[in-house]
This record gives sequence, C-alpha cells and structure tokens, in this order.
Amino acid sequence: MKRAVMAGAFVIIGAGQTLAADLPQPSPPPKPPASYYPATAPVNWGGFYVGVNGGYGFGTSNWSAAAGSVGSFNTSGVLVGGTLGLNLQASAFVFGVEADGDWTNLNGSSSNAYCSFVTAGATCETKSDWLGTARIRVGYAFNQILVYGTGGIAFGDIQAGLNPPATFDSSRNVGWTAGAGIEYAFAQNWSAKIEYLYVNLGSVSCASANCGPAVPFTVPFTENIVRAGVNFKFGPW
Repeated sequence: MKRAVMAGAFVIIGAGQTLAADLPQPSPPPKPPASYYPATAPVNWGGFYVGVNGGYGFGTSNWSAAAGSVGSFNTSGVLVGGTLGLNLQASAFVFGVEADGDWTNLNGSSSNAYCSFVTAGATCETKSDWLGTARIRVGYAFNQILVYGTGGIAFGDIQAGLNPPATFDSSRNVGWTAGAGIEYAFAQNWSAKIEYLYVNLGSVSCASANCGPAVPFTVPFTENIVRAGVNFKFGPW
C-alpha cells in the first residue's frame, strides 16, 4: 500500500513540473528609471588647463586737478583673451592659480565745459587697451559644479587725453582685483565658467598738453568685469 501511495505521489509531482514548464514565464521586473542609476563618476578638478574668455566691462573714471574736476563719468567696453591655470583638489576643496591676458576697448568720456573750452567740441577721454590678472582661486566642488572666490593683482594700461586730437598720456599700472565665479564640467576635460571681477588699476597722471592747461590731472580707472570662458584641462594632478 505504501509503495502505491509513494508511486502516485511521484507521478503527481512529475505531472506538476511538466505543467509548470508549459506555463508562460513571468516577465522580468521593469527597468528602474534613470534617476535610480549611480550618478556621474566624480570629477577631478586637479590639473593644468588653458582656455579662452570674453565679456564686458563697466566702470567709472574722473579727471581731477587742483583747479577742480570734470566729474565722474562712465567707462565701458568688451574684452577677449586667453587663460592659463592650475588646480589642486583636496576632497571637495579646490585650490588654484590662474592668469589671463585680454585685449579690451574699455573707454569713456566727459563733455564737461573745461574739455570743450580747450578744444571746441572735445571730450575728456579715459581708456584702456589691455588688461591682465594673476590670481588665486579657492573653491568648493559639487562634483561637476565648482563655486569659487578669487583675488590677486591686475595690470593694464590707462590712457587719458582730449579727443580730438586723441593723443593721450598713458601709464602701465599694477593694481588689484577680486571676485567670484562658477564653473561647470560639461564633458571630459572640458569646462565652462562665468565670473565677476572688480578691477582697480589706480590712476594715471596726465601732465602734458594732451589734457589741456589745467594739468596735472589725476585720472583713476576702475572696472566691473563680467565674462564667460571655456577651459580645457590636460589631466588630473
């Protein structure tokens, strides 16, 4: 009797397995959404880089002498140039040095009565044709996004004179700069940035007939620079 029962059980089990094999198999679980997958591999900001930049500057100047002043007037213009830099990364902190040199057409003028008195229809003009900076950068990286502050020296030319005849006294000055920016690593070894810099180049003394009879004039030059750039990094450091 026992043998018969066991034989029947084996028959039932075998039939069940055969039936199960004939049934449709369950479909695989749905693919999780993209947000479930691991984030992009951590970005290493360390290394040497080169880049290009361009932007816009706006600021003020003033001609002042013992006899008085022509008053403050606006200066503005575009700039474009190149960048060199080096970053070192420690955890999420990024420390670096950066230098750049830009061609500029920053200029402004005043139509104060003094200017037109010296030469009919003339203006008192201040301008700068080039600007460079050498700065440190200290930032914090949120993987692909780097937020940083920066500061250092600025150097450039300041020119002042009556226009016409558009002949200028000029000086190559060293001043200071400070600002902040944000940079985004959009591809391997490539990043794009936007930054703000305040630049103070000091002043030029216009002591010749280029500035008329009331010389010497002291002519300061400050600018607010807003610019964007693209950098290529050669590899991790």
